[in-house]
Amino acid sequence: MPVTVVRFNLVEPDATPASLTARYRAALEMAAYADEHGITTVQTEEHHGADNNWLPSPFAFAAAVFGATRRIAVTVSAIIGPLHDPLRLAEEIAVLDLLSGGRLVTVAGIGYRPEEYALFDVDWKRRGKIQDELLDTLLKAWTGEPFEYRGRTVRVTPRPYTDPHPLLLVGGSSKAAARRAARLGLPFFPSAHLPELEAYYKERLVEYGTEGWTMMPAAETPLLHVAEDPDRAWARYGGHFLHEARTYASWQSGDVRSAVKSAATTVEELRAEGVYRIVTPQECVSLGFDNYVLHPLSGGMPVEEGWRGLRLFAEEVLPALGD
Repeated sequence: MPVTVVRFNLVEPDATPASLTARYRAALEMAAYADEHGITTVQTEEHHGADNNWLPSPFAFAAAVFGATRRIAVTVSAIIGPLHDPLRLAEEIAVLDLLSGGRLVTVAGIGYRPEEYALFDVDWKRRGKIQDELLDTLLKAWTGEPFEYRGRTVRVTPRPYTDPHPLLLVGGSSKAAARRAARLGLPFFPSAHLPELEAYYKERLVEYGTEGWTMMPAAETPLLHVAEDPDRAWARYGGHFLHEARTYASWQSGDVRSAVKSAATTVEELRAEGVYRIVTPQECVSLGFDNYVLHPLSGGMPVEEGWRGLRLFAEEVLPALGD
């Protein structure tokens, strides 16, 4: 059975507080529905100061999802590590791990938007060193034992549910990220299909004498929406996918490698490119992927259309994937 993911970043351009409230509540209801129908994972992420209201608080959203579900995992992919206080982050993840019974997966990256660092007055040039301290602190904090932190002895409680610690992966597309993961013996989450970087990570594991594994996107990992009539759906809703694609493109410099990277400037180009796909239930089954990523509220997609796509996937695609 493939891994099945429902992704939420709660983007809505020109939103009002009332419309965002409705979108957030719909996302929680969708997460509960996904949980009931055996979908594997809810995926969310972190960005700050975006004009289109991109979700800035993935752990608050994860907590709400855990309260509405019983089985589904939540992957935060990714947090921008250097923007978080290490001790507070250790506490937040520990509490979420306890609340969920170990269903939280955290991918820690360093981001790619200097303006997010400026918002929180964090030194962009020191982001690697800050990330090193953050990851080291989390691992020490989750032991529940006293440890040295910035020249003083501290202790973080409570201990998490998961032993030895909540699932924490190091994200990124650079050799520095791969080295960081290998040095700490943490799993590595390349931000795109980068087999050469995976090989480099494995070499560093041997060098450091540590153990780890990779969770890498497949060569083909499109964001999916399911519709009975893809032509009609592209005509009516393609602009929402294009909005998200253009937002990502405006943030990502030439050296950023991502599974969600588009050069499209029109809906027609986006459709031809294949990063975002609208497929019928039958086409979705025939894709034969190991991972299916649904994006029902992409780019401010109307909630009712998001529901249509999610229901088609759960009721017509999932049963066939299990055959």
